[in-house]
Formats: sequence, C-alpha cells, structure tokens
Amino acid sequence: MNKGKKEALKAVGAGGIGAAAGAGAYATIGGMGLAVGGTAVGITLGPFVAIGAGVGLTGYGVYWLGKQIGRASGKSQENNADA
Repeated sequence: MNKGKKEALKAVGAGGIGAAAGAGAYATIGGMGLAVGGTAVGITLGPFVAIGAGVGLTGYGVYWLGKQIGRASGKSQENNADA
C-alpha cells in the first residue's frame, strides 16, 4: 500500500472514530433543544455525529501538520550540519 493511501486511511479512521464519539455523546446526553428569542429547535443525532467527525478530522490534521513540521525541521538541521 502506498504512503498516500495509508494517510487517507488514517484520516478516514480519525473521522470515523470522531463520529462514533459524537454518537456516544448523543447517547449519553440525549436529545436537547436550543431556545433563542422565543423559538426552539431540537438538536438530534446528526449534528452530534457531524461535530464529532469534524473534531476527529481536526485532530488528524494537527497530527499531520506536526509530522510535516518535524520533517522540515529535521531537514533544516541536516543542512546546517553540512555547512
């Protein structure tokens, strides 16, 4: 399996785990409502799953960015050692 597919698989896994965590939060907290200015809207399972998936993908993005910065830092240290 090439490197790009492995990274894509990690991203999908992070989103799936986040979505499952959102569903778990919904199961724990239950349905709730949001009341603003005399109107009320029910918040159902969908937003919890979507927010959980977003948080999971954000976590993966931070991981990926840290990995890229680490690689760039390692390369710049190698270049400085050669000088």
